[in-house]
Amino acid sequence: MSELSPSDLSILLVEPSDTQRKIIIKHLKEEEVRNIEEAGSVNQALVQIAKHKPDLVVSALHFADGTALDLLTRLKKSPELADIAFMLVSSETRKAQLEQFKQSGVIAILPKPFSRIHLGKALNAAMDLLTPTELQLSLYDITDVRVLIVDDSKLARNHIRRVLSNLGIQQMQEAEDGQQAIAMLQQQMFDLVVTDYNMPEVNGQELTEFIRGTSTQSHIPVLMVTSEANETHLSNIAQSGVNAMCDKPFEPETVRALLFQLLEQH
Repeated sequence: MSELSPSDLSILLVEPSDTQRKIIIKHLKEEEVRNIEEAGSVNQALVQIAKHKPDLVVSALHFADGTALDLLTRLKKSPELADIAFMLVSSETRKAQLEQFKQSGVIAILPKPFSRIHLGKALNAAMDLLTPTELQLSLYDITDVRVLIVDDSKLARNHIRRVLSNLGIQQMQEAEDGQQAIAMLQQQMFDLVVTDYNMPEVNGQELTEFIRGTSTQSHIPVLMVTSEANETHLSNIAQSGVNAMCDKPFEPETVRALLFQLLEQH
């Protein structure tokens, strides 16, 4: 799918431990990544990025001068740097800690230690993000597909928009929560809704139930993007009438396959 190869990627590895940096570099080189720069702190990373903008930042979580979230926030706030792909490598397992990254549009969260399969999948996600490849459909011209993106995180909406744009989707509108989405659905027609689950006021499940039960667009495909791992939640979401569910981080390859399935069926 991607015309890029790992050897084309320019990567900045941000890791405070010399030992961990050597281990991660070894893994990256095994995946044929050759262009790797290093930084040991948030400030060092920002200095490096100012000198040379990488395609991908691979970052640990904790540093003496801040966290990966501090670094990610700085990048996302800069129009010139916001499109840099970001991958977190961490032994952190607490959901609340990781949720912030999932909502911020990271391409992958790798555990420590990670497997070669984990790393390969994450690198593929980075390459997919950097290489627009239009989705070919038999029933639609992808540029005519009208998509409503619903998420209370602007960073998450930006990431979803970028992934969808890379697939050739041009007609996208955004809602900040389910309540705003309902108002928009009552005024406009859409071919697809991509919605988060956790939102204030009206969550993704309630939005889907509105679409299926009350909306004049009751047959519109709904792709739910969720970081929920709770089986009860997932079961309830499925019963609300969603057509497909996708985990955060929002991975281009997974989204491509789901959209092809959803849009070819309708």
